[in-house]
Amino acid sequence: MKKILLASAIALFAGLNAQTKFGVKAGYALSTLNSNDDNFEIDGIKAGMESKSGFYIGGLVEHKFNNKFALQGEVEYANLGGKAIVKAYGVTVTEKLNFNRIVIPVSARYYATPELGLYAGPYVSFRTNTKVKMEVSGAPSDQAALHEGERYMEDSFDNGLKSTEFGLFLGGDYTVYKGLFLDARYSFGLTNMIKKPVDGEKLKMNFLQLGVGYKF
Repeated sequence: MKKILLASAIALFAGLNAQTKFGVKAGYALSTLNSNDDNFEIDGIKAGMESKSGFYIGGLVEHKFNNKFALQGEVEYANLGGKAIVKAYGVTVTEKLNFNRIVIPVSARYYATPELGLYAGPYVSFRTNTKVKMEVSGAPSDQAALHEGERYMEDSFDNGLKSTEFGLFLGGDYTVYKGLFLDARYSFGLTNMIKKPVDGEKLKMNFLQLGVGYKF
């Protein structure tokens, strides 16, 4: 009896292990910070938010229940954020806001074909650090003053924004050769990132990811 149970356990483990794959992935990220006062103009001063390019890199584990359905978990390091543009009297100040984060997505997957996987699920992300880069065009700039402004904004974001964010994402990937696949997804931030909002102010982050990966 013990031999039968042991043989059954080994067979079950082998079956599960055969359905579990690990992988790596990396690619391009285009992120946008959305607030309820993205654009405004006061006394000739115009300000607005734009998307910012970045990157992501990470690993994944996928477990297939059958040929159609699977569950996948990932851990990514992502350079996200946004870009603020301020214009006044012929001078333009560009503020690149780099919100570097650890992103943990978990998705339910459906294989429409053996090569094409469609998926959706929730994610949670955690702040690692914040970096701001300021550039001025249309007038001479004081580098010392710019660096001081960058440090001030970094401290303001670290102190004024939540370190944890939740959201949902959906996407698909396509296996092009053996374990090599192309991946595309869009993530919707659900968390108001502002710790103590005033007058209903909100700040959320959405991001598009396009990348390549390999499953072992």
